[in-house]
Amino acid sequence: MNFKSLLGVILVASISFSANAEKIAVLGVQQALLASSAAADFREKLKSEFSKEDRSLLDLEKQVKAARDKITKNKDLASAEELKKMKIQFQKVFTEYQRNGQALQQKRMEREQAFIQEMRPKLDKVIRELIEKEGYDVVLAKQATLFAKKEVDITPRVVELLNKQ
Repeated sequence: MNFKSLLGVILVASISFSANAEKIAVLGVQQALLASSAAADFREKLKSEFSKEDRSLLDLEKQVKAARDKITKNKDLASAEELKKMKIQFQKVFTEYQRNGQALQQKRMEREQAFIQEMRPKLDKVIRELIEKEGYDVVLAKQATLFAKKEVDITPRVVELLNKQ
């Protein structure tokens, strides 16, 4: 934890205690979102959506390994010209593998960001309703706390409520 985060936690804690806060909770927002059934469904959907690209990338990876192994096995037996051709072929396949891998990673990140943007209003609504219903005076980010008893962690409750929506 960096100094600014620690200072922020101390400041929030001191302000909240000086204001006689009676009910404090911690919440792992990202954890709650990723533990939801909607996130599990999204991961499955993403897996099936990109299965063709994953298989293609795996095939390219096998081609890269095969080309590398061919160069290693034949480096002492092949002529300089043949070795040069093998290296060019390796570089061609490796470049395609890298390009496709980066493109696939970019697509996944874009889809994940879209999912988070879609889920954020639902998550915010659940959090606000829980805060109002339970009467919390302070809710701290779980990542910014050094220690919190399990009883004050409302993350599982938020996941439960998010799953009900």
